[in-house]
Amino acid sequence: MTNPSYLQKGDTIGIVAPARKISESELKLAITTFELWGLKVKLGKNIFRICNQFSGTDEERANDFQEMLNDVSVKAIICARGGYGTLRIIDSLDFKSFQKNPKWIIGYSDVTVLHSHIHTNFNCQTLHATMPINFSQDAESLETLRKSLFGEKNSYTFESHPLNRMGNAEGILTGGNLSLLYALTGSVSDINTENKILFIEDLDEYLYHIDRMMLNLKRSGKLKNLAALIVGGMSGMKDNLIPFGKTAEEIIFDTVKEYDYPICFGFPAGHITKNFTLPLGTKVRLNVLKKIDLFF
Repeated sequence: MTNPSYLQKGDTIGIVAPARKISESELKLAITTFELWGLKVKLGKNIFRICNQFSGTDEERANDFQEMLNDVSVKAIICARGGYGTLRIIDSLDFKSFQKNPKWIIGYSDVTVLHSHIHTNFNCQTLHATMPINFSQDAESLETLRKSLFGEKNSYTFESHPLNRMGNAEGILTGGNLSLLYALTGSVSDINTENKILFIEDLDEYLYHIDRMMLNLKRSGKLKNLAALIVGGMSGMKDNLIPFGKTAEEIIFDTVKEYDYPICFGFPAGHITKNFTLPLGTKVRLNVLKKIDLFF
């Protein structure tokens, strides 16, 4: 995997909104934060436009992202927020300049489209991390982003989960939002999970749909030969009047129970308060024991 250059004080970070709309007030804290880190901030020209739920038309959002990809002075691109919309513009983007001048692409949720597309087609590392809309949510998560951007060592240790399957693993970290991984299946942005450590998380889904998506990953061979599975936040899950009968975590465990690789539940990343930065495309080491350790 290509490792984009780490940032230094004086570098420029671009902020774009490839999906849902965002307001100027919602970006103030992020701009201030980046400036306190010693960075310059460049905003997408159309970032505050509105087209129904989107931050401008598909063309406007794609143009903003393309400009950031092409601008060699921009060393990292962070997505202002998720929602829905990146899938509508991914095929309009030209990554030729990005291939010559790799830069960090940052975000989570809907940004899984970019993570997956870049890993599959351009073999480049990206950061699954908190976004400007969430900068006030948790200082510790924000600090993991700063350390990752500036190339400082990161490692995480936290409590074990009752459904965990013990063991140690090493491999390239991949994945993101389960719903988007499901949506990308069979496309040019679909990921290869062979011998990799897969991370998944999701929000606001019906439990039966978690089951459907997990079975899709299983039937398409994405769960069979993993090095390990990491499950982040499974928050705001919904059920029908007739209960599905299992939690999201139990559904996931049952889907992969025939395999023997380590499984870590409750990882602090995703649509939850603690959203620690994950270096997708990076070789990491996972220890699932009485405590959980992730080293990279």
